[in-house]
Amino acid sequence: MSAGLDDLISEIERRAHGDARLLVGVAGPPGAGKSTLADRLHEILGKRGHRSAVLPMDGFHLDNSILDERGDLARKGAPHTFDVRGLTDLLRAVKAGGEVFVPVFDRARELAIAAARCITAQDRIVIAEGNYLLLDQGRWAGLTDLFDLTVMVAPPIEELERRLIARWVHYGLTPAQIAAKVEINDLPNGRLVLERSRAADFTFDLF
Repeated sequence: MSAGLDDLISEIERRAHGDARLLVGVAGPPGAGKSTLADRLHEILGKRGHRSAVLPMDGFHLDNSILDERGDLARKGAPHTFDVRGLTDLLRAVKAGGEVFVPVFDRARELAIAAARCITAQDRIVIAEGNYLLLDQGRWAGLTDLFDLTVMVAPPIEELERRLIARWVHYGLTPAQIAAKVEINDLPNGRLVLERSRAADFTFDLF
């Protein structure tokens, strides 16, 4: 492990005591490596004898039919295209403890699947990951106080652009479609995260 990751794991272990569930928020722009970091934390904690689970924010995407009706389909992934109230309620339920079922986003089909993952009562550490978890704007601003520990993954904008292009190439989009998604939606969303998020307890440049 890198020194920074080792320090983060040590801090999670230090705070994960007693019966209370520890809620960790991992934020960052699209393509920054949030999911990779969350999955890595889950893997390492499991090897060290901790019960943990990952909660992706992407499960709260509004459905394409709703976005199309509102004229927002091209902006899917922007802050206003998520069910923030639903995410807030679920994070509170997770924080309270017990078994909680959470939605998961299927990127290949571009839809969220309800109750697709179970956070069990035995999962004492829950790692939520998503672009706007630390965004200091609108309804999103109320999420930060729910987390016991926060992390920001913030690569340089040039690296974000490279990763985002590679992502959409992987999903078979044409060069014109990729340019539209990256320039009109993904990069503006990424800049918003970098410029308008609250300071995190831990920050990583790359992951």
